Amino acid sequence: MEQKPLIDFEEESTKVISDNLEQVTRDSSKDPKETTDSEEAKSKDDVTKLFEDFLEKESLFVNKKVLQIRYIPDTIKHRSKQIEILASILAPALRKEKPSNLFLYGKTGTGKTLCTTYALNKLKKIAEAKDIPINMVYLNCKLKKIADTEYRVIAQLAREIGSKVPTTGLPTDEVYNIFLRKLDENKQIIIIVLDEIDQLVTKIGDEMLYTLTRINQELKQAQLSIVGISNDVRFIENIDPRVKSSLGEEEIIFPPYNAIELREILQARAKEAFREDVITEGVLEKCSAYAAREHGDARRAIELLRVAGELAERENLLKITPKQIDSAEDKIERSRIIEIIETQPKQSQIVMYAILLLLEKQDGKLETGEVFEKYKELCKQQAINVLTQRRISDLISELDMLGLINAKIVSKGRYGRTREIYLTISTDMINKIKETLKKQLY
Repeated sequence: MEQKPLIDFEEESTKVISDNLEQVTRDSSKDPKETTDSEEAKSKDDVTKLFEDFLEKESLFVNKKVLQIRYIPDTIKHRSKQIEILASILAPALRKEKPSNLFLYGKTGTGKTLCTTYALNKLKKIAEAKDIPINMVYLNCKLKKIADTEYRVIAQLAREIGSKVPTTGLPTDEVYNIFLRKLDENKQIIIIVLDEIDQLVTKIGDEMLYTLTRINQELKQAQLSIVGISNDVRFIENIDPRVKSSLGEEEIIFPPYNAIELREILQARAKEAFREDVITEGVLEKCSAYAAREHGDARRAIELLRVAGELAERENLLKITPKQIDSAEDKIERSRIIEIIETQPKQSQIVMYAILLLLEKQDGKLETGEVFEKYKELCKQQAINVLTQRRISDLISELDMLGLINAKIVSKGRYGRTREIYLTISTDMINKIKETLKKQLY
């Protein structure tokens, strides 16, 4: 029987190496630009296909605008009493009489801005139909570069009523006079809405509010009314008594929604926003439960439902299930923490940054004294005035109330009391928060 020749491993190895070298030589002889262009073309094709596939899919939404914050429904559920009071206070404007200054307060998402916008839109419609001179100005005091200095606030108000004011360069008194002259050009009622008015006072103090509430003494033709809106129910108690008596001529409290009310609000919105049978059993209940836990926040409930719908579409699902509500809750919570951090006053941001830097080097808990020493160090680096330790203790309490930390008061016996500080945010969010604070502070 003829034997098969043995494989010559040395010869075979040489052949393999030779073949590989030839392949490498062929690959290296290719123009790198051609390879890059080919990869880019494939990437573009993938993106194009993604967009085309998206267009071919039937959307879960019929009208997504219904789930946006700015949407004003034809009927506002569970707020008829507040709207009625609001309308009755504003109604004298239709007789060309100055309405009382008005202060609205309640937790986030209890319908303050929604009801105010709804009532003012109705008022404006009647005023236009009957040719009654009523002018309305809305200012969100939370926005940066609009309401973080007295100059910017007055300048923005002046622009809203038709004046041209530069962003910088004029004395604040001159901007105020421009605003005053424009106000008094015509015989009219002007209603200024200062939303999140507590943020304005935190940034620049309450002296400007006092000036605005007294402005009618300088007007000859126009009359000005102020509507202040705040999420902080204690805000009105902590401002100058002169401002309090002028601003709080009328007050309306907006209580939190309960879970049943939230479900009815969601049911009405979902009916307009989604195709039929998209919402599965338990979705609205879960949304309501999450929002009820967050102080009856209807805005949060509506946002949860919208984000859940978007996540379901990305997963190519035909229905929204409670699982998407859980995913939406996680996504929104992360965004909320960053938003809270970004909107804090600079001193609070420095305190938070000090806490994060200290906890980076040591696990577990901190005490107020440690945070204060690190805070002073950061202030010196940035040439910022150092607050007292007592004030820093107050800022730590505020961060605790916002849910960013847990600051528990403990007794040290004869050495007094201090706060033990722990982080309550998830580990994977810490670096993102530190990056956000670094951008804000440096």
